[in-house]
Amino acid sequence: MNDKLTETGRFVREYLAGLVRVVEKVDEGEVAALIQELKAAYDADRQIFIIGNGGSAATASHMACDLAKNILGQMRGKTRHRFRVLSMTDNVAMITALANDLGYEQIFAEQLILYGKPGDLLLVISGSGNSPNIVKAVELARQMGLKTAGMLGFDGGRVRPLLDTVVLVDDCSYGYVEDLHMIFDHLITGYFNHYFAATSPD
Repeated sequence: MNDKLTETGRFVREYLAGLVRVVEKVDEGEVAALIQELKAAYDADRQIFIIGNGGSAATASHMACDLAKNILGQMRGKTRHRFRVLSMTDNVAMITALANDLGYEQIFAEQLILYGKPGDLLLVISGSGNSPNIVKAVELARQMGLKTAGMLGFDGGRVRPLLDTVVLVDDCSYGYVEDLHMIFDHLITGYFNHYFAATSPD
């Protein structure tokens, strides 16, 4: 193996080792609490909204897809339904119109005004927790009577104390934070897939 491959391989191993260290710091109680909030929304047939910026916007889209489709796998019985979930990062025309006319900090709050109802759940995904559009959306959600939850990184930022439920990735690397948020998505999807398979009455 040449020196370049050795150096590259070392970086790969060190990155993965760092990821393992971050995984080991995850509070499983926080993840379990988020699962229970999602289950409560499901049981009450409430709408779930997911928001995020940048890489977290992609995670929001991915998670909305997983909850809307994959939690039942191939099952579709008479009494089981999928989550009613919407990623507010996906309507590019709406986002750009709101950003252009009202300001980027309003792109999620204004969508909540259109679609949100008391008892619905807003899930925010953010590395820093400081993005103005995230903070404004949570502040409005609380005023409107929505439940609020977040998958955050770093110290949770400005939005952390505003949320009812928080899963925090206690690290300052955006890479690791976003990696863990994606893992949480697949973990939660896997949980509900297992739960519905084990409890399906159909």
